[in-house]
Amino acid sequence: MSLGKRIAFALLIILAVPLAMNAFSYINFDADYGFLKLKEQAIATGWYLPAYYAHVLAAAFILLIGIFQLLPASRKRWPLWHRALGKVYVGGILFFSAPGGMVMSFFINRGPWVLSSFIAQCSLWFVFTYLAYYYIRQGNVKAHEQWMLRSYALTLAAITLRVYVFFSSWSVDLSQPMAYATIAWLSWVPNLLVCEVWIRRKN
Repeated sequence: MSLGKRIAFALLIILAVPLAMNAFSYINFDADYGFLKLKEQAIATGWYLPAYYAHVLAAAFILLIGIFQLLPASRKRWPLWHRALGKVYVGGILFFSAPGGMVMSFFINRGPWVLSSFIAQCSLWFVFTYLAYYYIRQGNVKAHEQWMLRSYALTLAAITLRVYVFFSSWSVDLSQPMAYATIAWLSWVPNLLVCEVWIRRKN
């Protein structure tokens, strides 16, 4: 692995592990814990809390699994682990994280542009992951890898969204709908564009 790739993986681990650990802290299932204290009205509907736990807890596993799956060695040296964790990754997105994120989108209350961003992201996340699964079942490894890269590019929106919010909060009023909407779209569209460039360069 080149130095650039090593640095990229190290940075990914540095950003992903704390985010996943924070998500795992919600395993206490306390509706008054952390971020959930701000969502009393949403929780009262009965829809938000199951969607939140499905999305956040599954996404934490997915984020970490994706790092291992990206390593070439995981496919060559540990194919059984790669296959097993791949099933967890796919199932976590298709049955928990993407549907949960879709439901949560309707409780954000930051305007139609933010809503449309998260719905589009969750929809594409579901579709890309399903296509990755479909192609590996068909024996098309190349197409599987390409769609899995697109899927993980959207998984990484969990990191990029928080990075943009952190830095933007110093100079931008994120209570303004369009300010947050811009960040919402930037959290995943550039990820996907970079992924497409990477795929085309490899081909």
